[in-house]
Amino acid sequence: MRPLVLVHGFMGGSGQWALQQPLGDDRRLIAVDLPGFGQNAAMAPLPDIPAYAAWVLDEVTRQGIDRFDLLGHSMGGMIVQDMVRQAPDRVARLVLYSTGAKGLLPGRFEPIETSMQRARDDGAAATARRIAATWFLQGDAAAQFPDCAAIAERSSLAAILAGLGAMRDWSGENHLAAIGVPTLVLWGDGDRTYPWAQIERLWRTIPGASLAVLPGCAHAVHMERPGLFNRLVSDFLSDGSSTG
Repeated sequence: MRPLVLVHGFMGGSGQWALQQPLGDDRRLIAVDLPGFGQNAAMAPLPDIPAYAAWVLDEVTRQGIDRFDLLGHSMGGMIVQDMVRQAPDRVARLVLYSTGAKGLLPGRFEPIETSMQRARDDGAAATARRIAATWFLQGDAAAQFPDCAAIAERSSLAAILAGLGAMRDWSGENHLAAIGVPTLVLWGDGDRTYPWAQIERLWRTIPGASLAVLPGCAHAVHMERPGLFNRLVSDFLSDGSSTG
């Protein structure tokens, strides 16, 4: 089977995909750490979503992979949309998970500008824990919150501000209809970051896109309902396992 490239979201890292290891039973998993985040927290963050997309493409090439399946979460979902735009022939199947095509994030739990100011006022660590709590239906009482927050806390203030600015200034709306690969749009119905309008826009505009709405979870579906998440992703990718 083709390799699956996993692109984490804002203040995320490759360690947040630990519960997705079963997806690697029959395929190679490549979980990147974006510059400024996770295990690459010491690297300088990049200025915009296209730059992150180009970086991931270069990283995948460096690992000797030409054609692959692609999954992006949250900000990572914006990045993978831009990867398809930059290199459409390299992506076989696409999963857009808890993400959208509009970087201003209308309906988010708070405006991006508010998050940026609060990050300056409160500092990186407090911001990481506060925002990470919004990703779970049970907030900081969720079982996976401590591990998730620990990864988020690696992000510097510069990386937090750069990531928020990159999302704010990006839009992929004009490119949705040109996405020509089989696409699964996956979302938790309690998501406080990307409301239904963003998800519906992806689903209705990307040609032939499939939709999976998972009940009783929020922005971190892959941690809250990992078994169901993994089955949905595996079934979707397996549908195209016999093609190039």
